[in-house]
Amino acid sequence: MSTVPTRPLKVLTLALSLSTLSIISSIHALDPDDTKIGTALDPHPDPNEEDYPGMIYMGATNDTHRITYDQPNGIKYIFGTSFDESHKEIEEKDLLLHNDHQEDMPKSREQIIQERHGKVNPDGPKPFGHVDAHELDGGVYPPKVVHVDPFFLDEALVTNKEFGVFVRSIYYKTEAENFGWSFVLSSFLPNADELHKHEKDPEAEHWVAVDGAYWREPEGPGSSYKFRENHPVVHVSHRDAAEYCKWKGKRVPGEWEWEAAARAGHYGPKNRTLYSWGEEDDVEVAKDFANLWGKGEFPWENLGEDGWRGTSPVKTYPANAYGFYDMTGNVWEWMRGGKHKSRIVRGGSYVDSLDGSFNHAATLGARSTLHGTTSTGNVGFRCAKASKRRTEYHYKSHDESVSGQLAIEDEFGKQHMIPHKDWEEDLVVPMDEDDDDVDEFEEVQMPKIKKKKVIMPRTRRSNEL
Repeated sequence: MSTVPTRPLKVLTLALSLSTLSIISSIHALDPDDTKIGTALDPHPDPNEEDYPGMIYMGATNDTHRITYDQPNGIKYIFGTSFDESHKEIEEKDLLLHNDHQEDMPKSREQIIQERHGKVNPDGPKPFGHVDAHELDGGVYPPKVVHVDPFFLDEALVTNKEFGVFVRSIYYKTEAENFGWSFVLSSFLPNADELHKHEKDPEAEHWVAVDGAYWREPEGPGSSYKFRENHPVVHVSHRDAAEYCKWKGKRVPGEWEWEAAARAGHYGPKNRTLYSWGEEDDVEVAKDFANLWGKGEFPWENLGEDGWRGTSPVKTYPANAYGFYDMTGNVWEWMRGGKHKSRIVRGGSYVDSLDGSFNHAATLGARSTLHGTTSTGNVGFRCAKASKRRTEYHYKSHDESVSGQLAIEDEFGKQHMIPHKDWEEDLVVPMDEDDDDVDEFEEVQMPKIKKKKVIMPRTRRSNEL
């Protein structure tokens, strides 16, 4: 007679396997007393250990280092047009960062309803994404307090040279090349007598569609970007900008982020300024800080007070207090967000004025919208990058019969395979035909559906959208 009972052995083996799984899985459990982290969250990385060439960190700092994520470390400031005086009614206390800011905690139902509806508009509902714009600089009206999470932003605009490396690396074709034309300022045409042959932009009559114009030939066939390698790349659409930033491992910045960098610490009602250099709206002052049109009559008379008729090399003018160049003038910059037919651009360009007497007033609140496929000779871009955040996990079901066998990693990084599917069929148990006390063999099934810990994909790159 066999001395090895059938059912108890298999049940014992199963129990040992399950207990082994629970012991090994407990290796990854965090300290249960740490209520701020939990079992599905890792600690946030230290922002002081993160830097990227040519990019500047934007986030709360003290005198010596960047504030970590265990404290409020974003930026709160007054966002919107520079001309409206209602920003002075905002109190300084509204700009303070509070410890109750919890970016990882879900909002309550009351908060969500309040954000969705707010106060009832007596004039009726407005379309999604609508903002009231000031008539001079196009900035959001009225100004409001906004909060942005820490991020990195390029200190300068993307140049022709940098964009050329991208194009040659992946054989990229811009949308202007695919369409076969792009918009050029009428006074930049080689032959003004042929102006009548070109189709004008219905919303900007001084911009004409020129066949063959694109980033390598900014004014059309016969022109060249040579000797302008360090100028900002132009004739790029919103998609072109997004593809370049993605190739660099970055993204297009949000306009809240961009304006936070442009205002460079002038965030409150008392120190908020009209322009990046202060309040002076004199061309003789502005020419030392930004590439704008000047006193000449637009579009045929550019006196070149600042030394340039069109784009200027990046870093020609002084950086602002945070180290960013060309945040006013030179070229407009594509922003993320908006709709495809109404993408946001910020910053103004070399065709804009100081007071808004023609085109836009080149203030820190200057804002406009363009169709996402638009490419012109005065629109470029720079890239942004979100600061590293902690890795978040969640648990999802895993069917071993479909997805294969799970493995467990111990504290030393070594993987241990869980017993394979139907392992009990390989177990040979001797049985005696004369043993009537032993029931017929009953198979004990291992559970096929398990839970596995996986990294949750990070879909939120900023708190702006």
